[in-house]
Amino acid sequence: MDRSDLNFFKDELLKHQKDLVRLMEISEESRAPVELDQTTQGRLSRQDALIQQEMAKETGRRRQIDMTRIEAALKRIESEDFGYCASCDEEIPKERLRLDPAIAICINCAK
Repeated sequence: MDRSDLNFFKDELLKHQKDLVRLMEISEESRAPVELDQTTQGRLSRQDALIQQEMAKETGRRRQIDMTRIEAALKRIESEDFGYCASCDEEIPKERLRLDPAIAICINCAK
């Protein structure tokens, strides 16, 4: 993989990382503790708020996993290991990396 390919993937990863940070900041309020005071809202509203909070927490957890994958991919670029399967050390096709630049394993190992 040449330097222009690496720069392309690095730019894509950095853009995705920036988007995730922005989304995590926006959704932080959704993960806040739910007010359980019965005098301010009804039982169904509280249940709905708790469900929404749990969904927001799960979304946040998945975004954090994506951030970790992106950071690992950026480290692989710096160490010149990017584009090679972490399991079998074979080259990962560029088409696969274009779909997900943070991917660390080839399609054969993913199966």
